[in-house]
Amino acid sequence: MEKRKPGSGGDCAISVMAKAPRPGHSKTRLCPPLHPQEAASLSAAFLRDTTENLRAAAETIAIARYAAYAPLGTEAGLAPHLAADTPLILADGSGAPAPGVEGFGRCLLDATMGPFARGHTSACVLSSDTPNLPTSYLVSAARLLAAGDSQRVVLGACDDGGYYLLGMNAPHAGLFADIAWSTETVAEATRARARSLGLDMIELPSWYDIDDAAALDRLLRDERGYAAPFTRRAIAALDLAALLQGERAA
Repeated sequence: MEKRKPGSGGDCAISVMAKAPRPGHSKTRLCPPLHPQEAASLSAAFLRDTTENLRAAAETIAIARYAAYAPLGTEAGLAPHLAADTPLILADGSGAPAPGVEGFGRCLLDATMGPFARGHTSACVLSSDTPNLPTSYLVSAARLLAAGDSQRVVLGACDDGGYYLLGMNAPHAGLFADIAWSTETVAEATRARARSLGLDMIELPSWYDIDDAAALDRLLRDERGYAAPFTRRAIAALDLAALLQGERAA
């Protein structure tokens, strides 16, 4: 079977929500115990592993890989932290507005509408905070969408009430409307929005994102899922196991 080129139309597109890692701006909820530079290094590793994981999934099923980024002008700082041949889509919230879609929802909307405009049959947004997400979950998302009609929606919820993936077979801007972003109600509010729109939602297994010290400690102890080699190397280089155990010198 001939492999599709990155960004080619007619298949499932998955866009990783990405920002160039910068000290003081990346993974700030991990500071402390991390220093800002350490948090930025970890964020860079998360991005690389997430996009490499997506590339691994694309070896099993046709997936077009993207990094949905913001702000404009940060491309050069982002590209070195992505898997090879990962096209960029600007997702800064500057696209066409939709009723009730505000804040981060506008960025997610951009990241979803961009692939549809490029001719893809389905589009997903993917968090970069789940570097060890099982590759099979990404494959399942693409398969579930391929098996459904325009009303099919796929959700991958996180343990903290957010979600790591949301995919759809047609543009449904309403899924991003009236959501209190960065709260524990995001996934449940999205489920409610899907019901109100009459959509057929199928859920993937839940997972966890790495946005605080407790989740980072969980990652250190968890051998499940994608191997996340870049993240594991960053953890070792930063001696994060000793830090979280209170054994690393300040």
